[in-house]
Amino acid sequence: MSFLTSVRVIVKEGQVSKYVDAVVGWKAPEDMNGYLAQTGERSFCFTGIFKDEESLVQARPSMIAHLNTVRDLLEEISADLGVTDPVSGPVVVEKLNWCV
Repeated sequence: MSFLTSVRVIVKEGQVSKYVDAVVGWKAPEDMNGYLAQTGERSFCFTGIFKDEESLVQARPSMIAHLNTVRDLLEEISADLGVTDPVSGPVVVEKLNWCV
């Protein structure tokens, strides 16, 4: 069963290009397909899709290490969340032909 993780962030004013460049330049985990969506002027959502839960677990250190390289580019979302709003779980519906 596929697993995914999605992380919402808000980029500091004037840092959007630097953040996007850092995501483009990141060597993502081998078992992950990653997507970055710009959801607002400075807000983004990164989604990583993995073949199974174990692949996601194995990729977490790499994802955290990458976050640590861009953390200073991000605004705090809230005191409870910090600079990210992450969620993960199993894929329950997969539609590959939505954009025909």
